[in-house]
Amino acid sequence: MQSFSDDKLRAIGRVHDAAQARAALAEARAAFDTFNLDLMYALPGQTLAELDTDLQEALSFAPPHLSIYHLTIEPNTFFAKHPPAVPDDDTASDMLDLIAERTSAAGLERYEVSAFARPGHRCVHNLNYWQFGDYLGIGAGAHSKLSFPHRVVRQIRYRDPTTYMAQALAGAAIAQDDDVARDQLPFEFMLNATRLKEGFELARFSERTGLPLSAIEPGLQAAESRGLIERDLQSVRPTARGFDFLSDLQSLFLAA
Repeated sequence: MQSFSDDKLRAIGRVHDAAQARAALAEARAAFDTFNLDLMYALPGQTLAELDTDLQEALSFAPPHLSIYHLTIEPNTFFAKHPPAVPDDDTASDMLDLIAERTSAAGLERYEVSAFARPGHRCVHNLNYWQFGDYLGIGAGAHSKLSFPHRVVRQIRYRDPTTYMAQALAGAAIAQDDDVARDQLPFEFMLNATRLKEGFELARFSERTGLPLSAIEPGLQAAESRGLIERDLQSVRPTARGFDFLSDLQSLFLAA
């Protein structure tokens, strides 16, 4: 009987998982007019060359839509308690430049900070989020955002499936039902709208929040002076610098 070391078994597992992923992608490409592929970068120990290999393999499937996310270490996670060695900011920036170069050469347009698509294949579902639209979540742990004439409500349904089913049958499936404070609406809107390369129409801000444009004017002035946005009388859009330093741009609209 042949025996394998733990490292060998893990390597076999990775090969098996990769083969399954390739088969699933090939099936999706054959069965659907459109599909999305998710990637992450700036992973623990990842090099620029390794990212390039991942990108080339992903793009070999000619995905109509590609979502690429920078690894974020979230609070109260194992990585937060035991931080891994991740690429430094300069390397992560080089990785983003490589992503932009490879996707553009493959015919994918970066229309959102983490999303790339071929013409006609932008994600309509996510565009609704980024344009601060409403949505109704149904199911365990589902989130909703609902707008009314003078308020915006966020809801969360019970996360545990058993509890959710019991509460839903009793007509009380919502675990949290909170109004978004009016002084938080400018930040919530800008947190989403500035993710889009094309930005947003100024009229949409008042339409979606019920607030006057004066609520974001100080932030717009600060962002424009720093070269993070460009605007005219109809719209606002992030500059290339604003896209690269999106968190800095968005933070200008936090409530004082």
